[in-house]
Amino acid sequence: MEHRTVYLDNNATTPLHPEVKKTLIQGLEVFGNPSSMHSFGREAREKIEDARTSVAQFIGAAAGEILFVGSGSEANNTVLSLLRCESTTCACAMSGRHDLVTTAIEHPCVLSTATNLAQGKHGVTYLSVDQYGRIDLDDLRQSITDKTGLVSIMMANNEIGTIQDIKEITRIAHERGALVHTDAVQAVGKIPVNVRDLDVDFLSLSAHKIYGPKGIGALYVKKGTPYCPLILGGHQESGRRAGTENSLGIFGLGKAVEMRALEMHAEESRLLHLKQTLRDGIVASIPDVLVMGHPTHCLPGTLNVSFVGAEGEAILLYLDLAGIAVSTGSACASGSLDPSHVIMATGVPVENAHGSIRISLGRENTKDDVDYMLHHLPPIINRIREMSTTYRRK
Repeated sequence: MEHRTVYLDNNATTPLHPEVKKTLIQGLEVFGNPSSMHSFGREAREKIEDARTSVAQFIGAAAGEILFVGSGSEANNTVLSLLRCESTTCACAMSGRHDLVTTAIEHPCVLSTATNLAQGKHGVTYLSVDQYGRIDLDDLRQSITDKTGLVSIMMANNEIGTIQDIKEITRIAHERGALVHTDAVQAVGKIPVNVRDLDVDFLSLSAHKIYGPKGIGALYVKKGTPYCPLILGGHQESGRRAGTENSLGIFGLGKAVEMRALEMHAEESRLLHLKQTLRDGIVASIPDVLVMGHPTHCLPGTLNVSFVGAEGEAILLYLDLAGIAVSTGSACASGSLDPSHVIMATGVPVENAHGSIRISLGRENTKDDVDYMLHHLPPIINRIREMSTTYRRK
């Protein structure tokens, strides 16, 4: 088979949509400061507000409930940092409820912030997950106390693709007086997301996961919900996030969600079919494999597979030589040699966790890409296992 390049790491980042690229090129001419009152500033402000409206409409929010931030990580940090505020006069007054409930499989930016909170006086509860990466709702009920101010649970896991029941999670949390945040960075633009239906108080999203530019994200804050800025200074974003807006990035995010609204539904079914073809091909051609994630409550383009007796890093490197890009887990944790905390949380033995790779399909992938992967992967796994001193075929 002729050598080609195949990008299968769309959960890490996505290529720019052609229409987003056009928007960015045109936006380079809009250089005015959006806070300026002259025509140059007004032009930038108008385009920013158009983008805000596009983002809001895409997730079922009001435009005033959307604020632009630098990334999904900043959005997540902003929400969790509300628990630190002890002022009784601040808009985010938590009425003495400063504890956090989250899960063991969150993105590193949430887990790191939770660790930081726990070093202070904040109680942090980490919910465990089952073999598929789903939490137990009874565990959630029992974990929320009169000191719990926030429940933060990701909608779709970035490594295994498992989708949580955020609507029911929110109902349970609200019954007990806690606010709810969901990290929806991997969900928005891949599956339908409506904040009114979910009833969440906060939701994070990021442009570069949906074929938009890097360095721009958005945070949904339900009207009337306690809120305190993470970044203080100017009056930008209605006083909720200081700093001159990243106009170009915001333009790109606005166009990205517009294109998702047009393409997501058809793409969802197409990617699910490609994933099933890839999964069936891997299971049929390679022995001793373990497919991670929930079989049905899962992102359409995410496939995480563990190969007994083969190191994930070795698989990644051999595939890269063949022109195929995959991941061994979260791109934000790629510098670590430790096994994936997500895979380990599902109860998989450490040796299997070390042998997992994440394949994430996107809008540019085709059946030819799947065929190319299925052509190269089996001999690569066989080669690695032949060099192993511990692998014995069952």
